[in-house]
Amino acid sequence: MQGTVGGMLRVLAVDDEVPALEELAFLLRQDARIEHVATANDGVSALQDMVAMIGTGERLDGVFLDIRMHGLDGLDLARLVGGFPAPPKLVFVTAHDDWAVQAFELEAIDYLLKPVRADRLAEAVRRLDAVATGAPAAPVEDVIPVELGGRTRFVSQRSVWYAEAKGDYVRLHTGEGSYLVRMSLAALERRWAGSGFIRVHRSTLVAARHVNELRFEGGRVLLRVGTETLPVSRRHTRQVREHLIRRPRSVPATS
Repeated sequence: MQGTVGGMLRVLAVDDEVPALEELAFLLRQDARIEHVATANDGVSALQDMVAMIGTGERLDGVFLDIRMHGLDGLDLARLVGGFPAPPKLVFVTAHDDWAVQAFELEAIDYLLKPVRADRLAEAVRRLDAVATGAPAAPVEDVIPVELGGRTRFVSQRSVWYAEAKGDYVRLHTGEGSYLVRMSLAALERRWAGSGFIRVHRSTLVAARHVNELRFEGGRVLLRVGTETLPVSRRHTRQVREHLIRRPRSVPATS
């Protein structure tokens, strides 16, 4: 849907619990960046409202939606919204933390837990505003949810040394171990654009902050990333060297 002008956002709040919906709508209306808040108390009504908005050319920048709802739940609604020609951005608002991985796979820009804190909601609106206006977003610590033995672990972006494509998945490598996430490397690269991650190979994305050495060996360019040595493809060599030369001189982060 069309980009917003001047940071004035138009959003839809969706929840089948009336008190929760009213509270969410109230908090959203207190934010000066929000121009209009529409509400829907179930997934089907929300979908119908969005289709009607598209038909009339009405702008919708974001949808704040619960997950567990009667009938069409939030995840199913999100999948349908993802099929729109220009879908609004999604922010999940739920009492359950065990759906974070699925939300991440659907490329939600945030995941809020109930009861919603005003400061966390304001951060979600800030992210939405940055995306909707096309303005550079202020640095933000992204957290990647991964499933481990029936539990969800949250891996911080800053702890990731590099990401490696594995078919329909990406393996995140950190100093503590590696974690498999169901998304493409291209989608992760878009998500982390401007956060210091550089493509060094068609299957590898590296965190510049963790690069501590670049060397030539046997006609190849190699990077020392954390405790790992990674090859740089010929196609990406110039871009990688220029990026590393331009980066601020600082001690590589430790995980």
